[in-house]
Amino acid sequence: VQLQASGGGLVQAGGSLRISCAASGRTFGSTQMRWSAWFRQAPGKEREFVAARKWSGSESYADSARGRFTISTDNAKSTMYLQMNSLRPDDTAVYYCAAGPSVIQSNIASVNAYAYWGQGTLVTVSS
Repeated sequence: VQLQASGGGLVQAGGSLRISCAASGRTFGSTQMRWSAWFRQAPGKEREFVAARKWSGSESYADSARGRFTISTDNAKSTMYLQMNSLRPDDTAVYYCAAGPSVIQSNIASVNAYAYWGQGTLVTVSS
């Protein structure tokens, strides 16, 4: 399984951006990728959980993302998206997509829960 994140860029505070994660070798929701997620890492900080989606459609969000970000998948296109609205300067980070065959619900925010990772795409929000 290979994941390729794209779509990052520079956006003004209050704006919107949609980033994508293309999968090759498997589709989101398949046995190897029943869980998929977005994480982010700001300069000098640890990688943190943003959102996750289970193959059944259930979604989970970090408090910082809930109400502003939406995770979705297009299984026909083997692509996952993160729609980000009302962006703030503290959303500036490299965003990583991740996926895995099985994740315990209590572990969905852990980087160790996911087997496959994309290379990251940089999102910069200017004030």
